[in-house]
Order: sequence, then C-alpha cells, then structure tokens
Amino acid sequence: MLARANRIVRADDYRNTVRRGRKSATAHSVVYVRRHDDGGDVRFGFIVAKTVGNAVARNTVRRRLKHVCHELLPSLPPGTDIVIRSLPGSVDVSWSTLLRDISGVVDKVVKA
Repeated sequence: MLARANRIVRADDYRNTVRRGRKSATAHSVVYVRRHDDGGDVRFGFIVAKTVGNAVARNTVRRRLKHVCHELLPSLPPGTDIVIRSLPGSVDVSWSTLLRDISGVVDKVVKA
C-alpha cells in the first residue's frame, strides 16, 4: 500500500500534473508524469472513471494500480508526480500485463 506521503491528494496537484506533465499512453491507461525541482517525495494519483465499470471493478483496478506503483516506487527519482488514468479495458487485464505496461511507460517518460 502507498503511504500518504506517496499519494497526490489535492485537486490542484492532479490538475497540474495532467495539464503540465508529459503524457504517454498504453492500451489500458494514460500516464502523466511531472518532475519537481524541490526533490520531494514521489507521489501517485489515480483516475478511474465510471466508464471502467461498476464500483467493484473500479476499486479492483485502483488497488492493482496502487500495487504496481508500490513496486515502482524505489526506482523513481525524488520529486516526481505521476497520475494514471485508467481506460475501460483495464479491468480485464492481468496484473503482470498492467505492471509491464505501466513500468515501461513510466521508465520511458522519466528518462526522457
């Protein structure tokens, strides 16, 4: 589970990351990455809309995404904000596929 310090909780932070961050997409999600110069904690945010499915499906997707981000946390540089927008097909994807897709996109965007 992600600690509170590793979560984006303010709406302004979500908005800034989505509007000003670098965007990259996979078949099942859209990832926005924004770097800060202050060197703070790595933070994650999740957007799982009703188009993904009912409440059970959305919460399942959100829990999977949190676990994927927990796995990625040690490999990311400080001061990075990441927002992951889940797309409708993400509820049917295996965890390993989700991990591979998200980690590939995050590595590509962070290193660029």
